[in-house]
Amino acid sequence: MTNEGIWIRRVYDEPTSEDGTRVLVDRIWPRGLAKEAANLDDWVKDVAPSTELRKWYAHDPAKFPQFRSRYRAELEAPVSRQAVAHLRELATDRRLTLLTASKDLDHSQATVLAEVLQESR
Repeated sequence: MTNEGIWIRRVYDEPTSEDGTRVLVDRIWPRGLAKEAANLDDWVKDVAPSTELRKWYAHDPAKFPQFRSRYRAELEAPVSRQAVAHLRELATDRRLTLLTASKDLDHSQATVLAEVLQESR
Protein backbone atom coordinates (compact mmCIF):
# COMPACT_ATOMS: atom_id res chain seq x y z
CA MET A 1 0.00 0.00 0.00
CA THR A 2 1.33 3.43 -0.82
CA ASN A 3 0.61 7.06 -0.09
CA GLU A 4 3.09 8.66 -2.55
CA GLY A 5 6.48 8.56 -0.75
CA ILE A 6 5.00 6.82 2.27
CA TRP A 7 4.24 3.11 2.11
CA ILE A 8 2.35 0.95 4.58
CA ARG A 9 3.20 -2.71 4.91
CA ARG A 10 2.83 -5.54 7.36
CA VAL A 11 5.96 -6.07 9.41
CA TYR A 12 5.66 -9.80 8.64
CA ASP A 13 6.04 -9.19 4.87
CA GLU A 14 9.41 -9.87 3.29
CA PRO A 15 11.45 -6.62 3.04
CA THR A 16 12.06 -5.28 -0.47
CA SER A 17 14.70 -2.99 -1.90
CA GLU A 18 11.93 -0.45 -2.62
CA ASP A 19 10.93 -0.06 1.05
CA GLY A 20 13.38 2.75 1.78
CA THR A 21 13.46 3.48 5.50
CA ARG A 22 11.54 0.78 7.38
CA VAL A 23 9.92 1.92 10.65
CA LEU A 24 7.74 -0.11 13.00
CA VAL A 25 4.92 2.12 14.31
CA ASP A 26 3.28 -0.31 16.75
CA ARG A 27 3.60 0.14 20.52
CA ILE A 28 4.22 -3.55 21.21
CA TRP A 29 6.58 -5.91 19.43
CA PRO A 30 4.82 -8.13 16.82
CA ARG A 31 4.06 -11.63 18.01
CA GLY A 32 6.31 -14.39 16.75
CA LEU A 33 8.74 -12.12 14.90
CA ALA A 34 12.45 -12.21 15.65
CA LYS A 35 14.01 -8.75 15.83
CA GLU A 36 16.64 -9.72 13.25
CA ALA A 37 13.96 -10.89 10.80
CA ALA A 38 12.11 -7.54 10.94
CA ASN A 39 14.97 -5.72 9.18
CA LEU A 40 14.01 -2.37 10.77
CA ASP A 41 15.68 0.99 10.55
CA ASP A 42 13.72 2.32 13.52
CA TRP A 43 10.93 1.51 15.96
CA VAL A 44 8.92 4.60 16.91
CA LYS A 45 6.64 3.49 19.76
CA ASP A 46 5.66 7.04 20.73
CA VAL A 47 3.64 7.47 17.53
CA ALA A 48 1.43 4.45 18.25
CA PRO A 49 -2.09 4.76 19.67
CA SER A 50 -2.38 4.58 23.45
CA THR A 51 -3.06 1.17 24.96
CA GLU A 52 -6.52 2.37 26.00
CA LEU A 53 -7.41 3.50 22.46
CA ARG A 54 -5.97 0.35 20.90
CA LYS A 55 -7.98 -1.89 23.23
CA TRP A 56 -11.19 0.13 22.69
CA TYR A 57 -10.80 -0.02 18.92
CA ALA A 58 -9.94 -3.74 18.80
CA HIS A 59 -9.54 -3.39 14.99
CA ASP A 60 -13.31 -3.15 14.49
CA PRO A 61 -13.80 -1.50 11.05
CA ALA A 62 -17.14 -0.07 12.21
CA LYS A 63 -15.25 1.98 14.83
CA PHE A 64 -12.58 3.19 12.39
CA PRO A 65 -13.99 6.71 11.79
CA GLN A 66 -14.09 7.38 15.54
CA PHE A 67 -10.71 5.66 16.01
CA ARG A 68 -9.20 7.91 13.32
CA SER A 69 -10.50 11.02 15.09
CA ARG A 70 -9.31 9.92 18.54
CA TYR A 71 -5.92 8.79 17.25
CA ARG A 72 -5.34 12.06 15.39
CA ALA A 73 -6.10 13.88 18.67
CA GLU A 74 -3.53 11.69 20.47
CA LEU A 75 -0.95 12.57 17.83
CA GLU A 76 -1.20 16.21 19.00
CA ALA A 77 0.34 15.35 22.39
CA PRO A 78 3.92 16.67 22.77
CA VAL A 79 5.63 13.25 22.79
CA SER A 80 3.64 12.08 19.78
CA ARG A 81 4.24 15.33 17.89
CA GLN A 82 7.97 14.85 18.39
CA ALA A 83 7.71 11.28 17.05
CA VAL A 84 5.68 12.47 14.02
CA ALA A 85 8.32 15.12 13.34
CA HIS A 86 10.98 12.41 13.42
CA LEU A 87 9.03 10.38 10.85
CA ARG A 88 8.63 13.45 8.64
CA GLU A 89 12.38 13.94 8.78
CA LEU A 90 12.97 10.31 7.77
CA ALA A 91 10.63 10.78 4.79
CA THR A 92 12.31 13.92 3.41
CA ASP A 93 14.78 12.35 1.02
CA ARG A 94 13.66 8.76 0.53
CA ARG A 95 10.64 6.50 0.77
CA LEU A 96 9.34 5.79 4.26
CA THR A 97 7.66 2.45 4.91
CA LEU A 98 5.45 2.35 8.00
CA LEU A 99 5.29 -1.18 9.37
CA THR A 100 2.52 -2.64 11.49
CA ALA A 101 1.41 -6.08 12.62
CA SER A 102 -2.20 -5.22 11.80
CA LYS A 103 -3.84 -7.59 9.32
CA ASP A 104 -6.22 -4.95 7.95
CA LEU A 105 -3.96 -2.19 6.67
CA ASP A 106 -6.86 -0.05 5.44
CA HIS A 107 -8.21 0.19 8.99
CA SER A 108 -4.90 0.46 10.85
CA GLN A 109 -3.17 3.22 12.75
CA ALA A 110 -0.47 3.16 10.05
CA THR A 111 -3.04 4.37 7.49
CA VAL A 112 -4.06 7.28 9.72
CA LEU A 113 -0.43 8.08 10.42
CA ALA A 114 0.40 8.08 6.70
CA GLU A 115 -2.46 10.55 6.14
CA VAL A 116 -1.08 12.84 8.85
CA LEU A 117 2.45 12.65 7.42
CA GLN A 118 1.20 13.27 3.89
CA GLU A 119 -0.76 16.37 4.94
CA SER A 120 2.44 18.11 5.95
CA ARG A 121 4.26 17.48 2.66
